[in-house]
Amino acid sequence: MTGRRWLIAVLTLIAISAGCTQQETPTPLPSATPIPAIAINPVDGSARASGEIVPARVAALGFPAGGRLRTLEVEVGDRVATDALLAQLDAVAAEATVAQARAALLRTEALLAELQAGARPQEIAAAQARLETVQAHLTQLNEGARAEEIAAAEANLAAAEARLQQLFSGPREAERIQAQAALSNAEAARQQAQAAYDQVAWRSDVGTLAESRQLQEATNNYEAAQARYDALFADPDADDAAAVRAEIQQAQAALDGLQASATAGQIAEAEAQVRAAQAELDLLAAGARAESITVAQAVVAEAEAAVQRAEADLANSQLRAPFSGTISALEGNPGEMVLPGQTVLTVADLEHLQAETTDLSERDVGRVSVDKPATVFVKALNSQVPGRVLRIAPQASIIGGDVVYTVVIELDGQPADLRWGMSVDVEIHEE
Repeated sequence: MTGRRWLIAVLTLIAISAGCTQQETPTPLPSATPIPAIAINPVDGSARASGEIVPARVAALGFPAGGRLRTLEVEVGDRVATDALLAQLDAVAAEATVAQARAALLRTEALLAELQAGARPQEIAAAQARLETVQAHLTQLNEGARAEEIAAAEANLAAAEARLQQLFSGPREAERIQAQAALSNAEAARQQAQAAYDQVAWRSDVGTLAESRQLQEATNNYEAAQARYDALFADPDADDAAAVRAEIQQAQAALDGLQASATAGQIAEAEAQVRAAQAELDLLAAGARAESITVAQAVVAEAEAAVQRAEADLANSQLRAPFSGTISALEGNPGEMVLPGQTVLTVADLEHLQAETTDLSERDVGRVSVDKPATVFVKALNSQVPGRVLRIAPQASIIGGDVVYTVVIELDGQPADLRWGMSVDVEIHEE
């Protein structure tokens, strides 16, 4: 290579190297766009916000206590009146508790009435008769017995012995036949009810059917008839037999006393019997003590409270409409278990709709007050509805970092096609 060619090659390499190491021209940065200032409505201007149409009243209903849902009485879209039955839980146990509580109340009321009424005239008359009897006996002891008195005492003894014999003689044939017929009729009725029940026993709701109640009633009637039949052939009550035997002993003693001369001890005993009979008569005439009546009244009050609790538990097994409205949602099915407080259905008052704002800014809420006029523009209907501010939420909500207040607008009229959930624009005017 000649010197000139070598020089040209060196210069060429230097030029290439310089081109490779040259820095790129930097891309200019975009200039910052200034953020426009947020427009603030003047103090005396209108307040604007978006919102939606909502019912004046909405209630999500559930049972205070859990259980199995027996029935749903309504469908979505049904119109219901105030206190209309909407749904029921199985309430067999609650119904039985109510019946037991009411029976207990009747018993306690009867006991209280008995105390307040005092002794019956018949009881006082019987006590008076016993007093006269023992007084006469005492007189006899003091004066000696006459023949007719001895005959009367013998008749009393014979009558007491006859009553004892009757206790152990068993039932008469007519009574036995009548009891046997009643038992046979009750057995036939029970078998008929059992057959009717067996035909529906496969059903899951058999406990609520008439066949179940009829079988229970027929069984109860049969058991009662059997008990009456057995009672005819049962041994006499020990207390009854003892009372009759005691009566025989007393009658025998009275007869013996009449037939024998009275001793000082017999006279003293007769005097004690007179005093006891007089005390019994005085006690019946005085009636129940105030303390006993107070205790009985307290027992009645407790029984009434038990009835109220049982009836409240039974009422809690039913859902009733708190106001007239429309069923908007069902969230349960018959046969399902529901928890306490679980929403089963929702009822809404769709006859009275109102507008509710969703984004009224905290900067505008100061210009809003109750009863201020407002205009509600319903987007779906492309129509305006006048109204007035009904209420303002006392507490703010945070939506997307913005502080907003909910304002409810009462509409002056309700267009026919207005629906729950329609979006609206609300303008609240300065009066």
